[in-house]
Amino acid sequence: MFPGGFTLWYRRYRADASRITRRFLVIINAALLIVCVDAAYLGRTPVGTVYWLIVAALLCSNGCWHVWASYKSRAYSPGVITGVTVYVPLALYGYVEMLRSGTASIASALIAFMIGSSYQVWSAVYHSRRTRKL
Repeated sequence: MFPGGFTLWYRRYRADASRITRRFLVIINAALLIVCVDAAYLGRTPVGTVYWLIVAALLCSNGCWHVWASYKSRAYSPGVITGVTVYVPLALYGYVEMLRSGTASIASALIAFMIGSSYQVWSAVYHSRRTRKL
């Protein structure tokens, strides 16, 4: 059931969720923590700013995906509460603040958003192709 029942929910959500194992989820979440620490370590440098915006966009799009997946499956998706209460507001606040303060340009924020949110797009494409092959 670790972490938080996501594995069981995801296996009901996707036709083929065989690749989502406890080990996979632990590795992904550990990698996410490392990425977040890296963003903090880089600080308000130009690279650190863009890196943070990419991570924030990835987390925001993941939070939005959890909302969509809960709606689509008509079942609670573990992660939806964190996504809605932490990831989405943090990304919105961060983007607005970095643009307002001049820490990030509109172009760099848009590119960072496209890169960060692209995970949800290519993940959906991958899963739809995989499901059609079954």
